[in-house]
Amino acid sequence: MTKPPRKRNKATSAASSDSTLPDDQDLEDISLQENPALATINVTTVEVPELTEQEISDRLHLERKVERAFFEAGNALA
Repeated sequence: MTKPPRKRNKATSAASSDSTLPDDQDLEDISLQENPALATINVTTVEVPELTEQEISDRLHLERKVERAFFEAGNALA
């Protein structure tokens, strides 16, 4: 049996017009490295506040509804 042809890895451009990316100098540094797998990428973090009691209650309610829907779908398929 013959092996299927291997897919070529396409080169991707590091430059983008997205304003959330680091400045162009950082992107050029990444694209000029010999081995992009060893590139250092700086990521900006954002602190997310804890959920309020109401948000926790709403989340649990919605999670239960989703679990129930999956349960009912599984029963319907059985």
